[in-house]
Amino acid sequence: MGYAMVMGEALVDLLEAELDGERVYRQAIGGAPLNVAVGVARLGGEARYAGTLGDDTLGDRIAGFLRETGVGDRGVRRVPVPTTLAVTTFEGAEPTFTFYGEPPSYALLAPADLDPAEVAGAAVLYAGSICLLRRPFLDAARAAWAVPGPLRVFDPNVRPTLLPGAAAVTALRDLAEEFFATADLVKLSAADAATLYGEPDPAAAAAHIRSLGAATVVVTDGARGAHLATADGAVTLPAPKVDAVDATGAGDSVMAALISRLLSEGGPTTPGHVDFALSVAGLVCERRGGATAMPTPADLAARWGVR
Repeated sequence: MGYAMVMGEALVDLLEAELDGERVYRQAIGGAPLNVAVGVARLGGEARYAGTLGDDTLGDRIAGFLRETGVGDRGVRRVPVPTTLAVTTFEGAEPTFTFYGEPPSYALLAPADLDPAEVAGAAVLYAGSICLLRRPFLDAARAAWAVPGPLRVFDPNVRPTLLPGAAAVTALRDLAEEFFATADLVKLSAADAATLYGEPDPAAAAAHIRSLGAATVVVTDGARGAHLATADGAVTLPAPKVDAVDATGAGDSVMAALISRLLSEGGPTTPGHVDFALSVAGLVCERRGGATAMPTPADLAARWGVR
């Protein structure tokens, strides 16, 4: 089993909650790529993280959390800016994010910060999410993506609050399609597909992204499950029934679970891999928080039995 190199943002979520009848905001370490790295490690895979952290107390907490969860941090760079905050509000269990901090602490990784040998030695390379909207991180992601060797997995992780108009959506779609074209696996949500393409049907969105060059596409659709499209055909798999309290990090846990299966079994992604990923996401939805909600195999066995 090799390791996964995960590139992207780490930040602090401020999660809307109630305490003694008052609205409060609870700190939680997050950022989609960091959630993915932690999820892979919690599931027993080796994950290495490459990104930038602020040089403040919150950055120290993120760095400590990476070490505690066993995520490799050789690719971490500390930068002299405050840690970005994501204020998170909810409609039911579904989160909406508003980001604070300029320049964003998570987007300052440059190509020169990468170790090409570490990228090339990875079994899986993950890139994606909101860090791609900013330089120099985009340049670093492109440089890593061009290194031959790893399976390349991508998640656009669209955040509409960062897209101020139609031109911004078009720019993000063009950028995402650049990565789709050479990806071994693309994971996105039905909401992502609706924003990028105005396409609410997961099957149609997956077929379109495969036509751009992606080998395998998984489109998650909340409680309705996920659609898998490969060269061998397409199938929609149901999600387990859960009492969801917080969907923060659910999509990231799907990606983490898919990567863990790629590390242990290799590619391509199968319906069994997606079924496993949906069981991981179901358990995450029953917990509060993002990275801290990522389960272990023991957690999954206790909730679902052996999977």
